[in-house]
Amino acid sequence: MLYALHELAYTSAQPWRLGAQAARQFWTSPLNPMADTAIGRTAYASAELFESVTRRYGKPDWGLEVVTVDGKPVRTTQQVVWQSPWVKLIRFARNVGDLKRAGKPVAAPSVMIVAPLSGHYATLLRGTVEAFIQDHDVYVTDWTNARQVPMLEGRFDFYDYIDHVRDMLAVIGPRAHVVAVCQPGPPVLAAAAVMAAENDPNRPASMTFMGSPIDARLSPTVTNELAEEKPFAWFKSNMIHTVPWPYPGFGRRVYPGFVQLYSFMSMNEERHRDAHFDYFRHLVAGDGDGVEKHEEFYNEYLSVLDLTEEFYLQTIDLVFQQHALAKGELVHHGKPVDLSAITDIALCTVEGEKDDISGVGQTQAAHGLCPNIPDDQRLLYVQPGVGHYGVFNGRRFREEIYPRVTDFIARNEKSAVQEPRVSARSKTAA
Repeated sequence: MLYALHELAYTSAQPWRLGAQAARQFWTSPLNPMADTAIGRTAYASAELFESVTRRYGKPDWGLEVVTVDGKPVRTTQQVVWQSPWVKLIRFARNVGDLKRAGKPVAAPSVMIVAPLSGHYATLLRGTVEAFIQDHDVYVTDWTNARQVPMLEGRFDFYDYIDHVRDMLAVIGPRAHVVAVCQPGPPVLAAAAVMAAENDPNRPASMTFMGSPIDARLSPTVTNELAEEKPFAWFKSNMIHTVPWPYPGFGRRVYPGFVQLYSFMSMNEERHRDAHFDYFRHLVAGDGDGVEKHEEFYNEYLSVLDLTEEFYLQTIDLVFQQHALAKGELVHHGKPVDLSAITDIALCTVEGEKDDISGVGQTQAAHGLCPNIPDDQRLLYVQPGVGHYGVFNGRRFREEIYPRVTDFIARNEKSAVQEPRVSARSKTAA
């Protein structure tokens, strides 16, 4: 019912949005003598603010057709190399000629960046991807909005996520490197352990976890405390809703993206309120830089997707309530997930000193849980002065975190002869 009411509210506001759009045009028209007055600028800013807070934000574009590598432009092409109803594995293929002109080697370590499936689209990692393109052959998991997946496609749960990680690493080929940002930490670590136990030739050469809840019992945050304080039945009763018509996933039970967004924003309600007040003032003052900065952030932040009921609830249960992986109790396909089986996959953990989503200690717990990784194949780093978002994006990520991670990957790039990796051609999961 909540999902249907949300859609009804959006539809009901459409006439007001059209009115706001008309007001914007009226108060910015060069034919309007009042346009450049205090009254005109305030009226325009009011209409612009109303339209922005009631708008439906769709999936953003990557916008990485050209990236700057060592001061030179390098063109990239997005190639879907594997897909299922739930995800597309996108390769950002770099133009060979541009790389040569930039003085970069054409051959580079393959890195699969596993984007979080926790409410936002993979494009939230645009800055992360742009940084890794400098020195790597980059692949990214682009997760699908669950409301767009018809019921006939079946379920997608925590264990399917593990299998998807394995399938995508197999497509990239032997001994690639995997970078898991936030939520994917536990399932990616589980996938690596399963692959190691089976001596899978496609197991990664290294794994990097950024701000991930590997062991959410450590340094608990508000998010962790909520997950532990509320009984499992509360999440099922209050957080799960049915996708309404006319979405392709009509009838599917999901954790709606707008509910997740409200939860995130309520944690920092004053900050978001102040940001929108500043946005209004920038509009009135004609401060283009301030307006652009605000819109760049919120156009991404307010774009959300839905999660399937089974994936969300299992994540709450296994990661935040049972702590199954951290306690050695996770079972996959009838077999225990044994982290001690990981012996030749290098491990890097990155945390933010001020992270209020995954507290310091939760990610680096992976080192203690994987006792058989050699010490010279480990890196534990805590970045001073950054919160959760700063762990994988922003100036300090580019200048202080990324150089450490890329050096770690370079040290652990396997020099042995490997089976050739598949070409970047479209594949579809059976």
